[in-house]
Amino acid sequence: FPRHLLPVFFLLYLLMYLFTLLGNLLIMATVWSERSLHTPMYLFLCTLSTSEILYTLAITPRLLADLLSTRHTITWTACASQMFFSFTFGFTHSFLLTVMGYDRYVAICHPLRYNMLMSPRGCACLVAWSWVGGSVMGLVVTTAVFHLTFCGPNEIHHFLCHVPPLLKLACGTDVPVVAKGVGLVCIMALLGCCLLILLSYAFIVAAILRIPSAEGRHKAFSTCASHLTVVVVHYGFASVVYLKPKGPQSLERDTLMGITYTVLTPFLSPIIFSLRNKELKTAMTKTFLRKLHPQSS
Repeated sequence: FPRHLLPVFFLLYLLMYLFTLLGNLLIMATVWSERSLHTPMYLFLCTLSTSEILYTLAITPRLLADLLSTRHTITWTACASQMFFSFTFGFTHSFLLTVMGYDRYVAICHPLRYNMLMSPRGCACLVAWSWVGGSVMGLVVTTAVFHLTFCGPNEIHHFLCHVPPLLKLACGTDVPVVAKGVGLVCIMALLGCCLLILLSYAFIVAAILRIPSAEGRHKAFSTCASHLTVVVVHYGFASVVYLKPKGPQSLERDTLMGITYTVLTPFLSPIIFSLRNKELKTAMTKTFLRKLHPQSS
């Protein structure tokens, strides 16, 4: 960034970071306080909010500190920790979005079996496996990268400890193998999640089109609108950032787009769920008014 614009970017990212934390905490508090929201869909939403808070905590505070600091240094351990936690919470987020797609598929395509398929134990298993899967991805990527030998310059041309800029600092015959292996594992995991979500929505759309009344079709689709919007935003930004061709002069642009993706996507998520989900929006308003006027409740 140009030095004279650093305070502007710091204030912008700080406000977005605080809004991300407050928005997700508000969603979690509303779900926990409203008994009508104690359903699998909102349990998954609570867990998704938790993963987004932890993801931003792993990256944004360091980014904000670097925007104000003149010395941008990070230790080997802190760099490895940042990579592990960012990949863990990032992939957990993707796995939870997939689970939420499956939840909507069961609710619309198999409503009579919903309570059996989405039992408390079943939901807990889906959430647990999402966290386990994210942790395994974080561990695999971090271990593979930090087992390499680093030589020569030790300057990371990025705002966080990310795989491509770190691979540029590594040397040895293992670097191309690790680069291809890590890339393949990450792309397969993300594409797998994306394909499962698309498959869920293919069945959902087919089931909705069979509903005879327009009101019934609208009601069924409205329960999926917020999740579908977040999926489009999440995978849309990710594909622009990570799947576009790399040019020789694209380093600064890639860094700026990476920051935008890292800060903007978690910022938009609570807004989308709050505005596109009528049930949650009503509950949040009721909770806010109850806190504002406790004597009237």
